[in-house]
Amino acid sequence: MNSRKVVYLFFSTLLIGSLSGTIVGFILDYQVYIEDTFLNLIFGLIWLMGISAAFSLISQMGFFAYLTVHRFGLGLFKSQKLWNAVQIIIIVFVIFDLIYFRFLAFAEPGETIFGYFLMPLLLLAYGLIIAYIKAKDTNKGAFVPALFFIVVITTIEWVPALTVNDTKWLWLYVTPLLVANTWQLLVLHRLTRA
Repeated sequence: MNSRKVVYLFFSTLLIGSLSGTIVGFILDYQVYIEDTFLNLIFGLIWLMGISAAFSLISQMGFFAYLTVHRFGLGLFKSQKLWNAVQIIIIVFVIFDLIYFRFLAFAEPGETIFGYFLMPLLLLAYGLIIAYIKAKDTNKGAFVPALFFIVVITTIEWVPALTVNDTKWLWLYVTPLLVANTWQLLVLHRLTRA
């Protein structure tokens, strides 16, 4: 992949992630941005674009870190099947942790653990869809790495918002992460082919 394609990947990911976060952030706090002057709206949108751009940059760092870890894992385990099995085990642990540890940290007295199932299961379902698309576009061996990237790496990148447990921040943070991660994952093989 030449430098022009790397620059394209960087800026397209930044733009797509920033726009997605800005749109979701605006929808989540619509009243705050329109209640005062026009400048309030403009500065609010600039702030949303900036914070979403920062999340998109985190996504890009996670993507290139995963590419390195993936190569390291393939070399360490000497077999794609074994490395895929390790990744599946890690995915299961991450989904469990998203449910159980968030329940331990944030549950109110009398609250059941079932309320903490929705977010991790939605992330897993989204990861399965994206992994299926990636495998269909490339080869079936890409399914588990794509699922691992969407579930595990996105969760690692999402940790600062997960520790706050504010619904607005959870959505504002995860939207650019998921959009940027999905874009990078689905466009990389097209860039490397051409």
